[in-house]
Parts: sequence; structure tokens; C-alpha cells
Amino acid sequence: MPAARVTVTLPPDVVDEIDRREKNRSRFVLEAVRREVQRRRREELKRSLTNPHPESRELADAGLEEWGARSRRGESAELLDPGAGKPIRWVPGKGWVDKR
Repeated sequence: MPAARVTVTLPPDVVDEIDRREKNRSRFVLEAVRREVQRRRREELKRSLTNPHPESRELADAGLEEWGARSRRGESAELLDPGAGKPIRWVPGKGWVDKR
């Protein structure tokens, strides 16, 4: 994928710090931005896990109870169709994509 040109204004002291540590400013900024995006994703995930939407919890609880009841009665096979859906995989920067 071709790179997109982005203009960023930084204070001179920050540019000096970058130049002391890295010859390629673009690479330095790219790595810093990727780390920050990843950090924010982790924070969002942590927030969603510690504070799920109330309806999500109710649906999950109801589904788990139903699955447990059917499983105990030997009726759980119809709750999951392994042939349904499609295989997917996570690609950083792209999200979930076909596994193929």
C-alpha cells in the first residue's frame, strides 16, 4: 500500500530530540504513532471488558444458560453449526479479514 503524506507541526525541541535518536524522522514518527494506536486499542479493549454494555451481558448470560441447559439434556449440537460462517484472521492495521 502506498504511503500517505501527512504534514505534522512539532515544536523545535521535539524535532531536535527525534534527530538525536533517529536519522529518518518519518520512521520515528510512524513507530511512535503505531505504538500509541496499539496502546489506545488495548485501553479500549480493557474498558469494554471491565464495563460491557448491559445488553451484551444479559444476552451472554441468557445464551450461556440456554446452552448449559441444552447441553445437559444432550441437545447442544443444534446450537452450533461448525459449517456456518467463514474462517477469519486478525491483521494489524486491517482488522478481521478472510483467513484464505
